[in-house]
Amino acid sequence: MISSLFRFHGHNSLRYVYSNGRAVRSATLTIKWAQNTHRHNPRVSIVVSKKVLKGAVGRNRIRRRLYEYMRTALPRLNDTYDIVIIVTSAELRTITYAELTDQLEQLLAKAELFKTSKN
Repeated sequence: MISSLFRFHGHNSLRYVYSNGRAVRSATLTIKWAQNTHRHNPRVSIVVSKKVLKGAVGRNRIRRRLYEYMRTALPRLNDTYDIVIIVTSAELRTITYAELTDQLEQLLAKAELFKTSKN
């Protein structure tokens, strides 16, 4: 699980990202982000709606898997962002972790949130 230092606290932070953030989408995920110059650490939130998956056990499983990936990816972010990952498909509950990480890698690279290696 990701440390509480890197998680959102309160709904107003989410509202700010929803209204002012930029987004990239795939068939199963949407990533919204906004740069946050007031903080020293990036923050991440995972949103899995009941419309996507009725059971809390399944929603929490998806959430845990996504938080674990983001925990390992945080050091590679190129700046301090507020990131909201919105799950749009229940398929994420059953796919392998490798497929999940590939999808997230592609979306975060498309959003240009990772540091680029300078040669």
